Amino acid sequence: MKYIQTLLLISLFYSCNAQPALPKLLINKDNNSLLWQVSGNGLQQPSYIFGTFHLMCKNDIHFSNQLATAVKRADKVYMEMDMDDPATLLGGFTLMTMKDGKTLEQLYNDTEYKRVRQFFLDSLKTSLSFVARMKPFFLEALLYPKMMPCKTISGVEEELVRLAKTNKKEIRGLETMEFQAAVFDSIPYEEQAKELLKSIDSMESNRKSFDTMMQVYKNQQLNEMENLFSKSESGMESHQDLLLNNRNKNWVTQLKDIMKKNPVFVAVGAGHLVGEKGLIALLRKEGYTVQPLQNR
Repeated sequence: MKYIQTLLLISLFYSCNAQPALPKLLINKDNNSLLWQVSGNGLQQPSYIFGTFHLMCKNDIHFSNQLATAVKRADKVYMEMDMDDPATLLGGFTLMTMKDGKTLEQLYNDTEYKRVRQFFLDSLKTSLSFVARMKPFFLEALLYPKMMPCKTISGVEEELVRLAKTNKKEIRGLETMEFQAAVFDSIPYEEQAKELLKSIDSMESNRKSFDTMMQVYKNQQLNEMENLFSKSESGMESHQDLLLNNRNKNWVTQLKDIMKKNPVFVAVGAGHLVGEKGLIALLRKEGYTVQPLQNR
């Protein structure tokens, strides 16, 4: 009798302290979702992929209950870089600098340089001397807040880091800051400088394009997102292998090993999901079942 009572007490203890079962995730009726489930091909548990947008108005960033559940189910959260590591951010400032002592002034003629310098003073309230040695590609990111209709800006990754920490999830990176910096070093600085000037001269049309992309992202229209990328006039089309395709292949190689061990939540720029060379298509080619989840 005492033995049975002991078993009952143990059973009661675990029943009271067991974690509640997480609800089943619902498949979306079409491909209009930024949240995807990866299963099959020998995986014991599904993993999840989510498409991010690097800069948004903070009030526009909302996470669905299904996304929160996917994060809870994951063992770790993987992003393009380890956004939880202070060394990533601190090292980034050094790695944003052009090699061989190059400066912006050397990449432009006098007239062009004056236009860039005046824009930074008038629109960004920044002296170009403070960023004179930064890679133009990184400087172009400083223009995005000027295209946005709000003052409080955040990143989807930044908010995901908070969600991951709330759920006590370890954050990992698929790449290092050194790798990303090397990617941009592979694109001639003169070409980057040309695109920076083009963006400065086209701010009004860029605002409209950015707004269109933002609406497509918020509506989770992946097919339309792919169309916008294919029609892009950013000047970086010739570097798609370097900026997107080769990185996607490398990530899939990593994920095949990572997902075998434990379920993970992967958050990368939404542009990496779409197209024949995007993560969704590549994972399917590897034999995984990749399904859109409801994400409203």
